[in-house]
Amino acid sequence: MSTAQTVSAIEAPSTATGIPNGKLGMWLFLASEVMFFTGLIAAFVILWMSHPAWPGAEGHLNRLIGTVNTFVLICSSMTVVLALAADQRGEMAGTRRWLLVTIALGALFLLIKSSEYREKFAHHIFPSTNVFWSCYFTLTGFHFLHVLGGMVFNLYVLARTTGRHWPQFRKRLELAGLYWHFVDIVWIFLFPLLYLF
Repeated sequence: MSTAQTVSAIEAPSTATGIPNGKLGMWLFLASEVMFFTGLIAAFVILWMSHPAWPGAEGHLNRLIGTVNTFVLICSSMTVVLALAADQRGEMAGTRRWLLVTIALGALFLLIKSSEYREKFAHHIFPSTNVFWSCYFTLTGFHFLHVLGGMVFNLYVLARTTGRHWPQFRKRLELAGLYWHFVDIVWIFLFPLLYLF
């Protein structure tokens, strides 16, 4: 079987829906993740509305740091799109470069968030401090883990770009991109809820 036949066989839809199994699986997984974060955000909003004087946020969340981290994550969404575009043009060096930039921006996001956590702990602010901080650490903590998971997924895809079997794995780049965009969208909801209101 030639390489072209192998690639077309791999990319051919293999479900009754006409959507490749990997993409369908990723969309179903993301749907479950949307429900997970929707529940957490809904709990946050209900707790917020039920407290006439919402405790804890006054002067403690640095909006500049939150804005910088938002910008970093939005840029990382753009770089994962550039990695996919480079792959579609057959530019493996570009694909690797943009994936590396995406991973580096994810690491920068986590570094900034870690320093923010460290600052809170230094000021004796913990999840047990009050309801607001419990919500803050829960929401951002789960998001932190999702960014970390996205970085691992992107590292896995990056490692596969160096092998001769890349045509068999190239669809995973798109799946990694879908997951990364989801992580970005979740932060777009968390940032104004936690930092701006």
